[in-house]
Amino acid sequence: MRGGETSHGGARVLIVEDDSETRLALRRALAARGYTIDVAPDGRSALRRWDARRPDVILLDLGLPDIDGLELIRRVRREAATPIVILSGRDDERQKVEALDRGADDYVTKPFGIDELVARLNAALRRSAGPAADPQGQVVIGSLRFDPTTRTVDVAGAPVDLTHREFELLRVLLANAGRLVTKAALLRAVWGTAYTREDAYVYVHVGQLRRKLSAADPGGSLASLIVTEPGIGYRVRSLEPHQP
Repeated sequence: MRGGETSHGGARVLIVEDDSETRLALRRALAARGYTIDVAPDGRSALRRWDARRPDVILLDLGLPDIDGLELIRRVRREAATPIVILSGRDDERQKVEALDRGADDYVTKPFGIDELVARLNAALRRSAGPAADPQGQVVIGSLRFDPTTRTVDVAGAPVDLTHREFELLRVLLANAGRLVTKAALLRAVWGTAYTREDAYVYVHVGQLRRKLSAADPGGSLASLIVTEPGIGYRVRSLEPHQP
């Protein structure tokens, strides 16, 4: 998603699978269930798509023709906490353990049922919202409701249109609610390591995010939701629950 595109639509899934038939079947099945799909046939193209588009969850086959799937997990985890669900024909306990130790969130062995896979993807998305999330994976702070499974944000029940980068910034800040997130950490998680010196990106996008949330908030409490720690970064502060 680029430029002024908004974050409407289902959660973004990057399918990394070298088998074309499996890749197509997964794309069709998940798109039919409301996900926004991107695909990659190998590790290098997966990393390019990851850098460019920052999916909500990665569905990863370990047996790739170029980069080993375990190495891809390591590279993603170096920058962000994006959920990774392994989909593999390798029914090897040691490999499952290694994938999970590297940072994968779940492991589904082929053959699999699509309903089980969807349940695993949604569970990983719910966990990605962090400790502030409720059992459905939603984060509610004041009049704000953030839902990573449907990729929606609303304030006092009204939807808020956020760009992809704004949504990702909010996701990272909410997942760390109450804790300081440095500008460097935000740049790695939302833009990638190539942008670690571009502090202005964070400044501009946080400003846009604040304006959109404040404009949608009838009570005005969200104006101070994102607190600036000068020269260091940002944190989300606690707010009283919204009373309709």
